[in-house]
Amino acid sequence: MFGYAGKILKVDLTNQRIETVATDMKTARKYLGGSGLCAALLAEIDWEVDPLGPDNRLVFANGPLTGAATGFCSRYVVAAKSPQTGLWGEAHGSGFWGPELKRAGWDAIIVDGASEKPVYLDIRDQEVQMLDAGDLWGRDIYETDEVIRSIRQDDKTRVLTIGPAGEKRSRMACIINDRGRAAARTGLGAVMGAKNLKAISVRGKLGYNVTDDKKFKELSKQLLGIVKNSPAREALHKFGTDGGMMGFHEMGDVPIKNWTRGSWEEGARKVSGQAMAETILTGTYACRSCPIGCGRVVEVKTGPYAMKGKGPEYETAAGFGPLCLIDNLEAVAKANDLCNRYGIDTISTSSTVAMAIECYENGLLSKSDTDGLELTWGNDAAVVELVRKIGEREGFGDVLADGCKAAAERIGGDAAKFCIEVKGLELPFHDPRAFSSWAVAYASSPRGGCHIQAPTYWLERGLTFPELGYNEPLDRFSTEKKGAWTKAFQDYCEVLECLVMCKFSLYGNVRGEHFLELVHLATGWEDMTFEELLRVGERVFNLKRLILNHLGVTRKDDTLPQRLLKTPLGEGGAKGYLPDFDAMMDEYYQARGWDQNGIPTAEKIELLDIDRKRWGL
Repeated sequence: MFGYAGKILKVDLTNQRIETVATDMKTARKYLGGSGLCAALLAEIDWEVDPLGPDNRLVFANGPLTGAATGFCSRYVVAAKSPQTGLWGEAHGSGFWGPELKRAGWDAIIVDGASEKPVYLDIRDQEVQMLDAGDLWGRDIYETDEVIRSIRQDDKTRVLTIGPAGEKRSRMACIINDRGRAAARTGLGAVMGAKNLKAISVRGKLGYNVTDDKKFKELSKQLLGIVKNSPAREALHKFGTDGGMMGFHEMGDVPIKNWTRGSWEEGARKVSGQAMAETILTGTYACRSCPIGCGRVVEVKTGPYAMKGKGPEYETAAGFGPLCLIDNLEAVAKANDLCNRYGIDTISTSSTVAMAIECYENGLLSKSDTDGLELTWGNDAAVVELVRKIGEREGFGDVLADGCKAAAERIGGDAAKFCIEVKGLELPFHDPRAFSSWAVAYASSPRGGCHIQAPTYWLERGLTFPELGYNEPLDRFSTEKKGAWTKAFQDYCEVLECLVMCKFSLYGNVRGEHFLELVHLATGWEDMTFEELLRVGERVFNLKRLILNHLGVTRKDDTLPQRLLKTPLGEGGAKGYLPDFDAMMDEYYQARGWDQNGIPTAEKIELLDIDRKRWGL
């Protein structure tokens, strides 16, 4: 088959059964793959299930471009009902694991049930084994990866695994592959832990088929040239995503002291990508076939924060840095390394820690509650130790291990005021008081607070998207067109999550016509139009919304924390501004074809060819 492997691996852990089902090509055309295939396969389950029960289905999915020699095609999507939010759960991973799964001959893995004892899956092309993981249980991410590759006697085996946090069902637990590439958000590592599934190792040699290999390679070479010559590529390669720290800070975009301050220039500078390059950076790494290489390799040689491994991205540096008023880059690197080893989401973890610090500051917590830790702003030693406790579910760490919202409920009092989340998922570290479109994007994302669904601020920072009708940037403090823009860009980005492609391709000036041509050459669907691609993205987004509606989500849930809606920053690049949230959301619902309660209309569902009866409509 072209673009697709043609097979889906179906695993029943309860009955220890493994079977192969054919990839339905009608579904493939309708949902493409990745995020869309996850949505289609998860629409079949009963969404009233316990997220940590055996009936919660876990799906890993590639797209038709996963594994292609073109840069940016190294990603996969994993989805299930989220144990952190109780809603749609989705996370995205990169590196080498997804392409290796495609090379082994699989478009997706469906995991149902739960094993009585710890197991891991080992995939060698079409040979799939369910193996005992008793000796792996309790090991961290790096140890598990090393042991499995040693057992298989093959350094090219790609390992996806959970750490101790997932085993202990921390609702912030993530899934990590390739020793540091995280499918981080919504707690899906806890789903693997609840299923007693420690890891999935893959080795594939079957290759990747396209309809016209010569033209595909020519186009790939052209696109790699475009990206390599872009200024964004040079900056990302040199400084990583954390290289944007000071630019974000200048605009008031970096959340400081749990979203209460608008400026902290010297502190932010000390944890920036530029500071990393001058101090602890020892190398870079790239995902498969990627021309950018934004990954960081760092080493802290001595002292309490000694470590060697993958370095922090922007989100991690912002979370353990300015959000907690920590300006010690070595401490930030150590916190990141602990999160990687235990397998916990750095965004959720740092947000929960910042909330705990504010609770401590306001007298809701004392040293007797925190195991003697003095949780004051900037206390890097206390924060690093608290991250370890969260990973172990030890003492006060157990109170925080399920995320900000659950922790606030346990702490009580006014703790919820200090929890910055949407639909139970902590916000990433870009402030909607600096870029108003973020307000709509965060409020409407299917998985809660999310910057991956659609980084809408790109248009407000100067990028343009003529293929979507946006030839000029939008004013970051304006309300005009933000609802309609968010809808358009969410659908566009959903296409990339279905293909599956890295959004940094957009930074590199790869655009809609290129994506369409790649699809044509990969699949042979010459009659597919760009409008059809966008319709796929819109269909997938609306299917996820119907799942949320089924679980009771309406307009009342499409909101932001009061701190971001009601309290302007008193300093910095976004001083005094608050987004006109309701006006933007009204425009957004109208653009989406949803009613004013946030539910897709019957006309919209019919237009998108979604099964109305399945959702009782």
